[in-house]
Amino acid sequence: MATGPFALLCLLGCGPVLLLPGGELSGPVEAAPADWSFSDEISTIQLETRPGDPYSINIWAVGLGDRLYVHAGANRSSWVENLMADPRARVRVGGKLHPMTAIRVEEAAEFATFADAYKKKYGVRPRNENVAEVYLYRLEPRT
Repeated sequence: MATGPFALLCLLGCGPVLLLPGGELSGPVEAAPADWSFSDEISTIQLETRPGDPYSINIWAVGLGDRLYVHAGANRSSWVENLMADPRARVRVGGKLHPMTAIRVEEAAEFATFADAYKKKYGVRPRNENVAEVYLYRLEPRT
């Protein structure tokens, strides 16, 4: 078993590890499912942003019918910055990659629906529910 810096580089090159970001995700590429309800059983998915120089993270996600949501709260993290510059993303769920487009949610009613589903799935509501202050993205199939 490899140890030291080489092992760390191998791990980071393959995708995110726990809280550490990674690079390009691998797996079979498939169209997004018509219904994300199966994701209720999956706590964490992988999100890849920045197609030219892939950046991936592990993140909680909420599926509501044909919509998949990822939430950063008020934290303008690297993946949020990446989506602001280029909304193309990919998600890996159950070992399968799905090309998606990220759309920032700006309507309070949509955020409230997400927040209710988030609480049902994770047992807590999002810390900040002011849609103007948070980064909530709806991921839709890329055409």
